[in-house]
Amino acid sequence: MPAASHPKYDQHYTDGKARRQSCPRASQADCHLAADRDVVALVESTSQGRVPALAPLRYARMRASPFAFFRGMAMIQAADLAAGPDSGLRLQICGDAHLMNFGFFASPERQLVFDINDFDETHPGPWEWDVKRLAVSLVLASRSRGFNAGEARATVLRLAETYRRRLHAFSQMSQLELWYCRVGFEELLSHAPDEATRQQLQKVADKARSQTQERLLPKMTENEDGGLRLRDNPPVIFHLDQAGGPLAACDDWLGDDSLAKVQGMLNRYIATLKEDRRELLQRFRLVDVAFKVVGVGSVGTRCLVLLLQDDYDQPLFLQLKEARPSVLEAFTQECVHGNQGKRVVFGQRLMQATSDLFLGWTHSADDRHFYMRQLRDMKGAPALETFASAGELASYGQACAWTLARAHAKSGGCAAEIAGYLGESDKFDQALADYAQAYADQVEADYRLFDAAIQSGRLPCAPATR
Repeated sequence: MPAASHPKYDQHYTDGKARRQSCPRASQADCHLAADRDVVALVESTSQGRVPALAPLRYARMRASPFAFFRGMAMIQAADLAAGPDSGLRLQICGDAHLMNFGFFASPERQLVFDINDFDETHPGPWEWDVKRLAVSLVLASRSRGFNAGEARATVLRLAETYRRRLHAFSQMSQLELWYCRVGFEELLSHAPDEATRQQLQKVADKARSQTQERLLPKMTENEDGGLRLRDNPPVIFHLDQAGGPLAACDDWLGDDSLAKVQGMLNRYIATLKEDRRELLQRFRLVDVAFKVVGVGSVGTRCLVLLLQDDYDQPLFLQLKEARPSVLEAFTQECVHGNQGKRVVFGQRLMQATSDLFLGWTHSADDRHFYMRQLRDMKGAPALETFASAGELASYGQACAWTLARAHAKSGGCAAEIAGYLGESDKFDQALADYAQAYADQVEADYRLFDAAIQSGRLPCAPATR
């Protein structure tokens, strides 16, 4: 029996519709700001606990544009969203669902899928927070590409309509059907609205397919004394014992005998995997470790690349990434997992249609929390510069909205309630477009304060970033 014909579905849908009384859809347009809002102080607070010497690089990457600043400071919008309207429907959300946190990657069956690919901030929260972050990122991306205000608004309207329509469809699936649902490359390609979008998707997919462990080997390693060693490329990749390196000012972490300490974290990580995957990992040996600076928002957190090899010297690259408390935690509820890395893994497994074969968590001797996964395993996403028209950007935004709706329907089990709240009209769509444009204005104002703090010398910044 289809879910939509079941009396329980009707009840859930009606319950969601009733939530409009306390939180009208039109109120989602309101652009609230947190009390006592100090942008520069918030930026400084997010650098606490990171590698101090990498702060200038982090700020340099954030300074590239308002869009880059937005990517690097999820905390600001989280605080502002917490001050605004709330539908009351809470579930596991991404927490940082901006445009560049979606892309292709390989399923364990080696099929290319499209999904959310960053869960550092995943946590229970209102579903609309993810939708709003995605919408604002689309407006900022549109502005950075030089598209006009009308085009930017149209991209958000298409995103909202797609999310609403797909969420309705997902709400009518059985739980098992929904659990097995995924957005594969071929399906995404078949829904591309024009040839330019199809060509762009094909190009990104081809690049993703080339990101294999074997292809990474000559790019990331070099021979030394008859064995392989990760190739240094400072300040992005460097060994922990590098003289005068960024970690010299951070000797509280790992310190001497770092390889043995990483081996301890590796052993604890392996224990979190399923039995068959534990057996597989135990057929590899740890060969080398290097620090790797990643992303925009993650710069300065402790992230490592691990090179492992099997008995035939074939490689496996793993990424160990520090997991700090989600930016949502202060505004929602405490983490219940006991380890922030486990929080990330739980959220990722719950929201993604399929997850990395080697996804797991661990902790260091000084009780820092981490998660681990494969490095660049058939991962790919379009660069912002590749969107030649507002139509191409809008189509990509629709693909993100499609997979976000699937993730929300899967993670919360309350898709019918969300569908009831959204309804059949475009009232939420129009409200979202109003909010996204207003908040994008606010992001640009925040960016100017951030840039002024760099110019004044309050925030250190690496040179030649713009």
